[in-house]
Amino acid sequence: MTAASDAIRAQVTDLMPGIRRDLEDLVRIESVSADPARAAEVQRSAEAVAELLRAERFASVDIVSADGGAPAVIAHKPGPDGAPTVLLYAHHDVQPENDHADWDSPPFEPTERGERLYARGAADDKAGIAAHLGALRVFGDDLPVSVTMFIEGEEEVGSDTLPALLAQHQEALRADVIVIADSGNWDIGEPALTTSLRGLVRVDVEVRTLTHAVHSGMWGGLVPDGIMALTRLLSSLYDDEGALAIEGLHSGPAADVEYPEVRLRAESGAAPGVDWIGRGPVVERLWTQPALTITGLDAPRVDGASNTLTPAARARLSLRVAPGDTTENALARLTAHLEQHVPWGAGLTVTTVDTGEATSIEATGPAYDAARAAFTEAWDGTEPVDMGVGGSIPFIAEFLEAFPEASVLVTGVEDPDTRAHGANEGLHLAEFEKVVLAEAFLLRNLGAL
Repeated sequence: MTAASDAIRAQVTDLMPGIRRDLEDLVRIESVSADPARAAEVQRSAEAVAELLRAERFASVDIVSADGGAPAVIAHKPGPDGAPTVLLYAHHDVQPENDHADWDSPPFEPTERGERLYARGAADDKAGIAAHLGALRVFGDDLPVSVTMFIEGEEEVGSDTLPALLAQHQEALRADVIVIADSGNWDIGEPALTTSLRGLVRVDVEVRTLTHAVHSGMWGGLVPDGIMALTRLLSSLYDDEGALAIEGLHSGPAADVEYPEVRLRAESGAAPGVDWIGRGPVVERLWTQPALTITGLDAPRVDGASNTLTPAARARLSLRVAPGDTTENALARLTAHLEQHVPWGAGLTVTTVDTGEATSIEATGPAYDAARAAFTEAWDGTEPVDMGVGGSIPFIAEFLEAFPEASVLVTGVEDPDTRAHGANEGLHLAEFEKVVLAEAFLLRNLGAL
């Protein structure tokens, strides 16, 4: 460890109280992009981010949008002549907080308990913004690289207008290296680079067997009801081991990473006695195999249900698409399976809700070497894991398509107990400091390439 590295470490430690104050101020803004009633809060959040960047003496700071989408912030600060340009991405919008009763403290009032700071957006992804700011503050106006900040405002609702933003501002966003701070680390004390993410296909499936409800005593045993037909169709999607029975979906290998049973049980929240489903190594089932979840059902409620045959029932299916597959293929294969297995001549309607492509990153080359060295140094000799993520961040594929020559590094502040999108979302404060330190080391390393 060099004296220069020690100086960066000491500076990050000195900067952390201010970084945390800025993070807490951002968290108090209820920038829920899914809630039209809080559109003004999303705008206020973008303006707060812009003010933070102006305070860091960025040469240009603009709040932009495209196709009526939510506001994003684009800012640029030049580095030395000939130095690479690094694009730092995060998003300032957050998920809905849902029922406040599920939270142990108010969701938009940052609260420290134990080793964590709890609030909606404390990790996902306002901590990503704060981590970028912290790394930049280490260098002040003496940046080792040129930096473009791109802070999006609608990631939590699917980034629908991101392709238009990338097209409209392509030159302003062009970079040699793109750092996307919207993922996480393998565990507390074990950093990671995310190198694959599954894609997403969501569909609504309706099965209809009757034109109207009829008495179950008079017609039961002859006419199938909608719920019966739907459940039979849904069960055809899985084999007896719980593996997907849809033909033609891609699967692939995953990194050779051990995921101990005790940790799996603790982090998944699986009830005692529940068996795992599927086949193959655990991390393949979680990262590089397709998976299908039934996330919603429309059918009569148990309370107040009448003694009739239900004419129709509907389900929302969330199909995670393995890296190497396409949403076009996955949607076609899923639809074909449903059409082939709908029982008893029932009517079937399949409606696409949304899609997002999977991502697979070939994480080799000088930028990735610089990142691995930075992470190893920040975590005191612990090398980063090349990690897959079972969830989907479709916009990463859009960055790869828009800037094919750039090296895309997917990092973040989350850990297995962050609970992003859920109640009691929390940021591990000691790990957050390491994330800031790692990014400062990364910018230094990239400037030396």
